Amino acid sequence: MQYAVLGTGVVGRTIAAKLASVGHEVAIGTRDPQATLARSEADAMGTPPFAHWHQDHPEVRLETFADATASADAVVNATSGAAALDVLARAGAENLDGKLLLDIANPLDFSQGMPPSLNPVNTDSLGEQIQRAFPGVKVVKTLNTMNSAVMVDPARVAGEHHVFVSGDDADAKKAATELLVSFGWPAAAVLDLGDITTARGTEMLLPIWLRLWGALGHADFNFHIQGARAAS
Repeated sequence: MQYAVLGTGVVGRTIAAKLASVGHEVAIGTRDPQATLARSEADAMGTPPFAHWHQDHPEVRLETFADATASADAVVNATSGAAALDVLARAGAENLDGKLLLDIANPLDFSQGMPPSLNPVNTDSLGEQIQRAFPGVKVVKTLNTMNSAVMVDPARVAGEHHVFVSGDDADAKKAATELLVSFGWPAAAVLDLGDITTARGTEMLLPIWLRLWGALGHADFNFHIQGARAAS
């Protein structure tokens, strides 16, 4: 399959590299490919310039959001939550229509400093906002409750632990589950929470995740739901 990964940060790079490693064709989408490749300084989080990563992953194409999405069979939203709707609009509703969209972003709001809060929260979610804005796309919220390294290598965390899926389309959730299994997630570790409104719950795990990160001093942890059953 051909995947478009929207977002050039650590999460987007990690997912793109994993997709390529398991045999998919991958393009990373950005606003301006030339500007992205021209950056020579680390970002505010200390992430090295994209061009350095791209030298080690020449199999991953770098294209505009629209070009990457137009040629893709499925799309991964790996943007910052605040930018997601704008990025998807740039990708184009006509390019998204009918496709699986894995939404792994979180609606983090840094307007009041650290730690970030969530916007939206409680009565809405980023996953729902995307589904409403692009009704033709098949949104599946998943992988947003863990560090990107754990997303693609669940064995980093010892023992049983879980990944959630939320979405309105049963076939899309099945396809997402199959992809997760290809990443190394046992089928029994994938928990189908229900329709896209259940993304509110997984997004609201972020405040406790952030505090666990601070308390533990590392991000190699995840959630285990005792007594859970596999996604159907």
